[in-house]
Amino acid sequence: MRSLSQLMKQTFDMQSKIQDMRARLAEFEVEGQAGAGMVTVTMDGRAEVRRVRIAPDLFDASDAGVVEDLLVTALNDAKSKANALLDREMDKLTAGIPLPPELRPRV
Repeated sequence: MRSLSQLMKQTFDMQSKIQDMRARLAEFEVEGQAGAGMVTVTMDGRAEVRRVRIAPDLFDASDAGVVEDLLVTALNDAKSKANALLDREMDKLTAGIPLPPELRPRV
């Protein structure tokens, strides 16, 4: 049977590994497409939107940059709100016991 100090050490080791993994995830990029590539969204491994590309054929090309920037902002705003909701639900589940940020699930 493990001692309390061994369990604590394992917990701290796991927290460190989780932090390292999150830092590495920021370096990755994934790309999603819709409409046979007419709309492309690029995000990092932490689901932060980095870029949105829209084919100019969908509307007046002079509007593309503005719409792309607005989509990035809207997608990240929705993600932020989803994480806030997740935090509230986790607080209910843990009866207010604070969890370290690295142990809280994120969208």
